Amino acid sequence: MDEGGAVSAFGDAFVYLNDPFNWTRSGGILDLLVAHLRISALAVLLAAVLAVPTGVLLGRSGRGGGAVVVLSNVSRAVPTLALLTVLAVTPLGFSELGTVLALAAFAVPPMLTNTYVGFREVDRDVREAARAMGMSRGQMLTRVEFPLALPLVATGVRTAAVQVVATATLAALVGGGGLGRIINLGFGQQDHGLILAGAVLVAALALLTELVLVLVSAALTPGPRRWPVRPVRAPRAGQPEPTSSGVPL
Repeated sequence: MDEGGAVSAFGDAFVYLNDPFNWTRSGGILDLLVAHLRISALAVLLAAVLAVPTGVLLGRSGRGGGAVVVLSNVSRAVPTLALLTVLAVTPLGFSELGTVLALAAFAVPPMLTNTYVGFREVDRDVREAARAMGMSRGQMLTRVEFPLALPLVATGVRTAAVQVVATATLAALVGGGGLGRIINLGFGQQDHGLILAGAVLVAALALLTELVLVLVSAALTPGPRRWPVRPVRAPRAGQPEPTSSGVPL
């Protein structure tokens, strides 16, 4: 596509996204957005139900580290589109359930790996201190280990969620719903503006998902709040400027 075609595609995409009818009509952007979010949320929830408890059990026991690494590497090597296609020819057919299962399989590795690492990295001295205070295993899990492992667990969930939101676009290629239908329709009609509009919507949704989950993770993590964006305060007159390590010069 030449420069003139690119400019035309951007113009067509802008016109498409600014037409209220394209948003509100039956099967329009809002309907596709709801379907995209529903599929993504179900996939992430299913993956979390499977991966997080498994990661907790393996991380606390200290066993299965090699299996976690192998599973993570193998599952990442399997193309999601191939898995979607395989499930489409099973009795599940071209259903939303098949899409959710394929995306959940794609979301399990980062959640499982981060949960396992998060619980393995809890300081042994902290565990011993909690045990010496008379805490049961359940109390240690909820009051000590899980709060300390939460940042890594949340990172795994956030990574999986963003990947699922972006990858759910492929569901349209096997008859699924979501914003990928706009891109698929654009390819079918050779409409570069429609393709670009769909890509912009998916990218914006993925970025918004990342931002929301970062803020939620920062709010739920115990200890001092570490927000992703903090204003930098200028030092007062006569006050030494801190170095990168926080120690005044």
